Amino acid sequence: MTSPPRSITLLPMHKPKSLAVPLVLLLAIAVMLNFVDRGAIGISAPAMTKALGLSATRFGLAVSAFFWTYGLTQPFIGMAADRWPAGRVLALSVALWGVATLLTGFVASLAVLIGLRLVLGLGEAGLFPCTSKLIAAHVPPERRGLANAMVAVGLALGPALGTLAGGMLLASHGWHWVFFVFGAVTLVWTVPWLALLVRLPGHSGADPADRAADPAMPMGQVLAQRTLWIMGAAHALANYGFFFVAAWLPLYLVKSRGLSIPTMTLFATATFAAQAVASLGWGQLADALVRRGMPASLAQRRLATLAQLGSIAGVAGIALANGPGPLLAALVGTGVFLGCLPTMVYALGQGYAAPRGVAAWIGVQTAIGSLSGIIGPVVTGMIVDATGSFSGAFAFAGLVSAAGAAVFAFALP
Repeated sequence: MTSPPRSITLLPMHKPKSLAVPLVLLLAIAVMLNFVDRGAIGISAPAMTKALGLSATRFGLAVSAFFWTYGLTQPFIGMAADRWPAGRVLALSVALWGVATLLTGFVASLAVLIGLRLVLGLGEAGLFPCTSKLIAAHVPPERRGLANAMVAVGLALGPALGTLAGGMLLASHGWHWVFFVFGAVTLVWTVPWLALLVRLPGHSGADPADRAADPAMPMGQVLAQRTLWIMGAAHALANYGFFFVAAWLPLYLVKSRGLSIPTMTLFATATFAAQAVASLGWGQLADALVRRGMPASLAQRRLATLAQLGSIAGVAGIALANGPGPLLAALVGTGVFLGCLPTMVYALGQGYAAPRGVAAWIGVQTAIGSLSGIIGPVVTGMIVDATGSFSGAFAFAGLVSAAGAAVFAFALP
């Protein structure tokens, strides 16, 4: 008598290697390059404004132009990233902003500068909706806090490395080469990214059935969420201090504080380096609070509130510091608190959003957050031109941070 045949289970020869680590690493580098390229205009400001004959108000207008397209197009790019492979949308976005950055080195008038800033904003608008979509799709929930912290490190390292490299290029080769080099480096990033996409699940373009089974959330349903609008307001208020420092710090240190370009480069780099290191620490602290039982949104809101209050003290310290030592200490302290906010605003948005609408949610949230980038540079320029100093601009930045602390503490669910 023969025994019945046994079923045979075929075991895989090896476990597929996770792509989460290289994915997050390349996303963090993309975020870093994003802020390197958008901040190139601030680094070049001392020489660029003189060469093009720009007043503070006209320079503020050029800085603001970036956010016109950056803010307005993010919801639509978010919808695209929810419907088509987000990695491909991101690759196209990075290539567009890299070309715009490189071409800015050739500008000779305010009109052309504004036009290229509009193209730069359109390209960079795809970054955060695509990044959030990719993290939500490919990073396990228990590791997303660290993933967002890594992205925030890239966000802070961008101004730090951009200021350091840009300052050296500015001093040795002139402002044109800041844009030439930064744009070329950004275009190089697309090579390893496209190589990763070939191996990334869901990005081969051959999965229409999967996308049909899990369709993107309609934009109307996303926009109906009350929390989205509160989160957008919190994002805008959190952004103001960061945009203020990133756009105006080099010009302030040279014009108002009388620092040389090499010293300005050192001080500004220290500010953004402190922000980068602190970003990782804030993200790990948020995860530690969650592991101890605190709800994630509560931990993130409390840390964001603390960071907004701390940035008020930091901005006041910059304005009132007497001498290079206290000024550097105030700059570093401000960087530490600013490092908390990007991690928290994106982690909160990803937590509030439904999985099928993450990119659209972050697109709308970041679009609202961009209002501070649209309004802030022009307001700062007008205050500086009207008063002849940055004191009023620092005071206004402190008031905005106070409003942000109130929204994080009391308005968000």
